[in-house]
This record gives sequence, C-alpha cells and structure tokens, in this order.
Amino acid sequence: MSDETVEVGDILRVSCAFAPTQVVNVSEWDVSIVWPWEQIDPASASQWNGRCAIPRRQGSFESRTSLFQTDPAPWTLSAGDSCGVGIPEQLVRVIDIGYCDPPQDVGWLPRPHTMLIVLPVDLEDPEGLAEGDTISLPSVAPIRFELV
Repeated sequence: MSDETVEVGDILRVSCAFAPTQVVNVSEWDVSIVWPWEQIDPASASQWNGRCAIPRRQGSFESRTSLFQTDPAPWTLSAGDSCGVGIPEQLVRVIDIGYCDPPQDVGWLPRPHTMLIVLPVDLEDPEGLAEGDTISLPSVAPIRFELV
C-alpha cells in the first residue's frame, strides 16, 4: 500500500519494530531519547538535535495518542538508561493528511513529502480537537501500515 492510497477517515493497522536506544533526559512530562532512525539534515533551518520526546505521564492524553512507545514504559526510565523504542501494533484513524512539495524541512533526512495525522481508533474525540500523532513519509524507521 502506498501513502497515495490513504484517505482521511481510513483505518490503518500500524506498527514499527522496536530498536535499541538511550535515554538522554527525563522531565515530569516526557522522556528524551536518541532517535535511532532518521539522521540530522545538515542543510536544515530547523536544527534538529537527533532526539525525540516520548510522553511520560501514565494515562495522559499525550501518552494515549503517541504512536511511539518505549520498552520499558517511559515513567520507569531515568537519564542514561537503555530502552527500546517502536510502535506496538495498533489500529489508528487518519484524521488529516499533509502533502509537502517540496518535501518539508523538519530537521532530519529524509525530508517528508507526506504526513499522515492519526489517532487511535478507540480514542473518542467528539469535538474533533485532538491533534493526533504524525507518520512522516518517507521514513527510515521501519513503520508498517496497512489499510483495514
């Protein structure tokens, strides 16, 4: 399945194999890890530092909408710990799609040309206010998704 066949409202089964990484920093709200996939874009105006923040508060809205998870759970981690990061298989609904031509300068390579904004299917959002999480395409992360 290609990203061109995905439409708003579609249900996708999404997953990403867990990769080893290192915890760099821990705050009350998130765990900052070294991102094991995409590389820093030296020509970017965004100055990405090669890290990603994973929501840390157990049961929070942010942790429920975040695709990427750590193993062990983020609220158990401390700076310097080793962990895994990936996406446990789950069903998500596409709530928006962004197309970028030229590909978007986000700070890493490859620069994405498509951004699928998704929410877990079991998350109720009757007001349509949730921002969801983003699947950036292309991605070096081995994200798998299929139309359900």
